[in-house]
Amino acid sequence: MSGGMIIRKWIAVCLIIILAVVAISGCLGVKTPPVSRPTPPAVFVDYQRTGGIAGLDDRLVIFDNGVAVISRKTASTEIALNQSDLDRITGIFNEAQYSLFEGNYTARHGSADYFRYTINYHSKKVIAEDSAVPPSLQPVIDEMNRIISATNTGEQINRPFANLAY
Repeated sequence: MSGGMIIRKWIAVCLIIILAVVAISGCLGVKTPPVSRPTPPAVFVDYQRTGGIAGLDDRLVIFDNGVAVISRKTASTEIALNQSDLDRITGIFNEAQYSLFEGNYTARHGSADYFRYTINYHSKKVIAEDSAVPPSLQPVIDEMNRIISATNTGEQINRPFANLAY
């Protein structure tokens, strides 16, 4: 055997040993526990108001953790509602018997100046337009509009949303 052949065998043996050590060390490493990600918040209410003389396009999305996002054509604002605020909103929907509404209340002879309201609550979607809004749905629309208006003006909301964070 020549000296070059012995060196090649030693290099091959060393490479096999190195590869074996690398392979084994990967298997012996400390396992990291799976990362638990918190469940993202669910949408509590998704309300949109479009139309009117000014051509509004306002959207209010309230999540079940109390975070609410108000989006307008040019800006978005995030606010925080507390549990009593969420309970009040739930009460308004319950009092209106929201689950009994049909899906569509649109005016027979529409107008460009009418507002169109799209409300999603507990997987039920109701669409209504001015002049066709059922009277028992009006308090829901009024409350959603009040939240949007109060946060747009930056005014302090006296009741019931005195704890809104701007």
